[in-house]
Amino acid sequence: MDNYPVLKIKKGRERSLLNKHPWIFSGAVESVQETTNGQIVQVVDSSSNILGHGFYHDKNQITVKMFDFSSEHTLFDEAYWEYKISSAITLRNTFISQNTNAYRLIHAEGDFFPGLIIDIYANTAVVQILHKGVQLISEILFKILNDKGFPFIFIKQKEHHRNNDNVTIEKGWYKGKPNPSHPIQIIENGIKFEIDVVNGQKTGFFIDQRDNRQLLKTLSKNKTVLNTFSYTGGFSLYALAGDASKVVSVDVSKDATASCINNIELNHFTKHKAIAADCFDYLKEMPSDEFDIIVLDPPAFAKTSKAVSQAARGYKEINLKALSKIKKGGLIFTYSCSQYISPDLFRKIVFGAVVDSGRNVQILKQLSQGSDHPISIFHPEGEYLKGLLLLVN
Repeated sequence: MDNYPVLKIKKGRERSLLNKHPWIFSGAVESVQETTNGQIVQVVDSSSNILGHGFYHDKNQITVKMFDFSSEHTLFDEAYWEYKISSAITLRNTFISQNTNAYRLIHAEGDFFPGLIIDIYANTAVVQILHKGVQLISEILFKILNDKGFPFIFIKQKEHHRNNDNVTIEKGWYKGKPNPSHPIQIIENGIKFEIDVVNGQKTGFFIDQRDNRQLLKTLSKNKTVLNTFSYTGGFSLYALAGDASKVVSVDVSKDATASCINNIELNHFTKHKAIAADCFDYLKEMPSDEFDIIVLDPPAFAKTSKAVSQAARGYKEINLKALSKIKKGGLIFTYSCSQYISPDLFRKIVFGAVVDSGRNVQILKQLSQGSDHPISIFHPEGEYLKGLLLLVN
């Protein structure tokens, strides 16, 4: 039987918990027994019925992040966390092909494990700890990962979580044990990439676009393809693997451009050009009718709710530029990875760009993150990657 501190919800504020939404906001809390930041608390309703358990945060608007909705007394020991990770591994083994060894193993709320992200690159696990509660059990989690066949663990932390969530664990290789094959070479659907988990964006690679890259591959034969915000060349390599006639990769970062070129050479592809330039400027200045396919995969323009209006203008501008330049009958893959831009809002933004462009456009597919980035049906906020495949005439 557990003896976790009890947090009581105000009467009439239980609905979201009964619907298994994992966040409890401070205004819904009636009382809490003496506890510390990150500690596991037992959540009860106004009649003291157990609603579940979560990680407590004493100075955050989201006071509790729920990881368990059982009404029973539970001991959250190593066996409990091992079961969560094993379940996630089983799910990935079901959906990830054998010629891919890079995937997301734990997707925070999507895997009913708020505060934790784990990305796998070959035999290395890259871990992001987003909550003090996860930090307090991190040694158990690292042991489980080692036992599951991941001898190398890199801890990658964002300053935001250090400042706002009191996460004090340091960035770096766990126990100072670097992967001897850094940068790490991975295979995704048979295509090779080198991953810099130490200095790269996110955890080193944009794993969430795997399925969308594969779709591009099937549509690229004999096509000219422009990949904007190309980073290390993910979409570009898939287009070349699909026998595109020409691929141009554009990214403002010279380091990213160099990594893209390296990955192209690693796979012995040709018919490719990498350009270090501002993508907005490049789209504005390039000639019309040069490309059959344009990929728009910018970074998150809205990282807070306050930035949504400005981000919307940015998404509209980049889409309008692509719409005005693509060949008649061409395809645009357009995305937003901003959590604060809803799928409905993103579609409206693209609609506005289409109207201003004067082009005739059909939506062929609505796109999202891969199956290794599951979305809890109780937590729609987890659907952060939105995309549309557009046919432009």
